[in-house]
Amino acid sequence: MRPDKTEEAAVYSAICSSNGIKAKDIALKMGLDRRTVNKWLYSSPFLKELCWQDRNYLWHGQIAQSFPHSGLREYCGYYSAVKEFRALEEDEWLSMLKEGCADIGRSLNDTRGLIHSFRDERLTMLNLFEDLDELSGLDTGDWEIVFELRIKKSRYIRIYADVLVITADKAFSLEFKMKDEINPSEISQAAKYVESLEVILGPKYDVIPALVLTGAEELFAFIPLEGSEGEVPVSSGDMLFNVFDEYIGFLKR
Repeated sequence: MRPDKTEEAAVYSAICSSNGIKAKDIALKMGLDRRTVNKWLYSSPFLKELCWQDRNYLWHGQIAQSFPHSGLREYCGYYSAVKEFRALEEDEWLSMLKEGCADIGRSLNDTRGLIHSFRDERLTMLNLFEDLDELSGLDTGDWEIVFELRIKKSRYIRIYADVLVITADKAFSLEFKMKDEINPSEISQAAKYVESLEVILGPKYDVIPALVLTGAEELFAFIPLEGSEGEVPVSSGDMLFNVFDEYIGFLKR
């Protein structure tokens, strides 16, 4: 992230990690001068679109940078703790997802194809948490899970994610494709919103993108991201636990 963007993210974080803060206190907290803070308050798309000022001149964020992330639900087709997600029957979950998609303006015109992909994503995630139960011993119940994240504010902020899984310090952004072959353009698509998600969730979070090919089997690989030195993990649905192990570390090497 460029220095100016780091500065912007710091001001945004100062607001979203507080219960209301004045510009002068943002400057003190971040070690910035008031002029710099004001520049970002009135020019940054993140601050203009996702923050607001009350009558007492206190700034607030619409999505909190704390766990769980209050306000995030308003931008999702479905949001809950993992334990709540796992307790739902498919039809109940799907009904909630459809209602949430309508609320956020997510088009469901291609109903047949979308519903099929939604069911596919749900089953993959349920199998993932069963694998984590068996292999990791992690308590995933309080993790946050999001389907169909849509943060679409002005022409500057576009964050679309199929599935997010948020732990206490990591966010896995999963791009789903019902395919069995790797497409380089889809690698870029999986990584496209990482920088924006890092701003939204805050400096305490590592954001990990991954491409999930549910038509494949026994696939787990790291694929170079075009135009950078980075790599993106690509996994079949049955091997998705490997992505989580790579960054959390629970399997014996």
